Order: sequence, then C-alpha cells, then structure tokens
Amino acid sequence: MLVVKAILRSFELVSGLRVNFHKSAVGAVGISQLDKCVYSKCLNCRQMELPFKYLDITIGGNPRRIALWDPIVDKIKSRLSRWKGRLLSLTGRMCLVKFVITALPLFYFSFFKAPIAVCNQIRRIQAKFLWGWGFEERKIA
Repeated sequence: MLVVKAILRSFELVSGLRVNFHKSAVGAVGISQLDKCVYSKCLNCRQMELPFKYLDITIGGNPRRIALWDPIVDKIKSRLSRWKGRLLSLTGRMCLVKFVITALPLFYFSFFKAPIAVCNQIRRIQAKFLWGWGFEERKIA
C-alpha cells in the first residue's frame, strides 16, 4: 500500500493535480477486515463497503435479482409521461421508443445479463406506450 501511495504522490508531482484522499475510498475483496482497516489508515481515506454504486450501476449486487434492475425500469418509466403519449403521433411515439427508451438499458446490459422477467417488463412498458399510453380506453395493437 505504501507503493500505491508513492505512485499517487508521484502523479501529483508530475501532473500538478492533487489526489483528495478524504473523498477517496479503499475497497478490497478476499482480504480480512483488519487489513482493509490498515490500508485505509495508510492512505488516510475511508473504507468502501459492498455493494456500491459506480456510474449508477450497483457493483457487488446480484444481477440475477429483479430488485437490482428496479432503478433501470423506473428510469424508463420516468421518461414516458401521459402527455407524451397523448400528444405524440404514432410515429413520434415509435421514434421515442426506438431511440430513447431502447438505448437506456443498453448501458446496463453491457455489464450484466438481465433476467427474462426484466426484459419482458421493459418490452411491456414499450408496447404499452407505443399503442396508446395515456389514453383511458385500451388501444388495439
């Protein structure tokens, strides 16, 4: 850990940037809690616990659980509002589904394989929006 600290200090000297150890965190897998505590004290930073979020992705969670995918599904639902379904034409709704709603989960799919139930739920949301989201009566697909 002293070598890592020396490398970070060398980076500071070469680049002119500063590493803020108070905002940084140390995380490790497969070592004892005592070793993690020693490493965090050596670097003067806090310990990171699993699971944690990085770029809005939960790292250390089980991707086979549907609860891990709830933020993605909620993000998709938040992009679709009733007024968009009522005011957009079928072509406008199709473009929104194809280019916006389909692209949102691709970032998460590049890291984890989604359960079939989550994929079906996303498809159901897309189809519901495309075929008359926001209307009181049911539309025919």
